[in-house]
Amino acid sequence: MSALSGRIAVVTGASRGIGRAVADRLQQDGARVACLARSFEGAHDASHLEIPCDVTVPDDVRRALARAIEEFGVPDIVVNNAGAFLLKPLVETSAEEFLQQLTVNTCGPFLVVREVLPHLVRARRGHLITIGSVGDHQPYAGNAAYGASKYGVRGLHEVLVEELRKTGVRATLISPGPTDTRLWDPIEAQGSYDTPARSDMLAPSDVAAAVVYAITQPERVAVEWIRIMPAS
Repeated sequence: MSALSGRIAVVTGASRGIGRAVADRLQQDGARVACLARSFEGAHDASHLEIPCDVTVPDDVRRALARAIEEFGVPDIVVNNAGAFLLKPLVETSAEEFLQQLTVNTCGPFLVVREVLPHLVRARRGHLITIGSVGDHQPYAGNAAYGASKYGVRGLHEVLVEELRKTGVRATLISPGPTDTRLWDPIEAQGSYDTPARSDMLAPSDVAAAVVYAITQPERVAVEWIRIMPAS
């Protein structure tokens, strides 16, 4: 029997990158997966339930999670992965760019958790995974907006851990270092920053493996934070 046989998962930002790798890995390990994303590229993937959703829009989040629960049932695993990445010095960051980073990276996970958490608490089970960043603990130059948003989602996660004690629901923050996804494409095109070589970055599958590690621990074990970094 697969490690996650019979489990139900919801993954946001699941059309590509880390989100797609997490969704694929959970499905491979036996879970039924509802993939939420603003749009899906290419042909429909029959192995997943694909639900259009902008995590910054409360009504979208409400409708998407209601459909996932209607189709599959209350999820056992919720992975907040949808995110945006901006690399700019503070004085070059517009107010609109700063707000956009906060809206996607901090408010988006809040809206998802607020909508799904009552179902998990009533069921006294479930695991909330937040995909953060090494930038949620470590400040970097050029990360004014992105860093603030990731520090914010880390704060949200740490409050959630405290509020979930004795509920049967667990929460894990996964903070990966540089990961080879298309988020790096525009930054490389600008050539303004000395970014790591893509071959030296983590693979999205490495982050997916960390997700599986956290959610497959015995119920008595709370894995509250995982940081993974490239070895080189």
